[in-house]
Amino acid sequence: MTAPANSPASGTTAGDRPGAPRRAVRRQARGLRRMEEILDAAEEVIAEVGYPDLTTNAVAERAGMSPGSLYQFFRNKEEILDGLLDRFTDGRSAHWQARLTGDVVRMPAAELIDRVVDEIVAYKAARPAYWALLHGSATGDRLAEASERLHRDVARHIAGLLAVRAPHLGQERRLMVATMMLATVRAVLPLVAAEPGERAAELTAELKSLLTGYLTTSTAPDRPGTDRPPAGTGTPP
Repeated sequence: MTAPANSPASGTTAGDRPGAPRRAVRRQARGLRRMEEILDAAEEVIAEVGYPDLTTNAVAERAGMSPGSLYQFFRNKEEILDGLLDRFTDGRSAHWQARLTGDVVRMPAAELIDRVVDEIVAYKAARPAYWALLHGSATGDRLAEASERLHRDVARHIAGLLAVRAPHLGQERRLMVATMMLATVRAVLPLVAAEPGERAAELTAELKSLLTGYLTTSTAPDRPGTDRPPAGTGTPP
């Protein structure tokens, strides 16, 4: 008697049949798309009510699925948060790598700050959930932990920018400058968001001016924590 085609005795399994790998890839792709849809829905809910009030039921409803279907991908809201953090850190890394090329990083300080702040404001408008998490309240340990993770990631990117722009800065000095610039942006952007158009534009201009002055003075070769730059080099003005 001939063994069934998918039995061990036949030496052929379902995965060996023509087309099986393609079907597996399609199933995997559908699963990844579904996960992205869930995270999209979670971003919308967080933007509206904040992470503390987010529920898996609300995310499932926004994503157009049952809670049981959502649990196949994320077992609870903490796993959804982890997925968002991965999305934001990986996505922001790719975002800045594409925009902050060597030529851009070496622009005069005013031009560089103008470009970076405009990018930040645009991203804040497009991804409000990111900023809701970045400004997470320390009253929730899980949210405070998530906020700290995002802070470290942003500071790392700024410090990387400074390593190219001002290589004479020591590593600790770069991180200090990055931390101060990030703290300034975090303090001012909520004020920008709370004001009408013309006033928001004025506050944004003040933020750019403040950051430009700080970047220029804090990266000067004669500041503490710097190494002497090679002859003929220096920080762009």
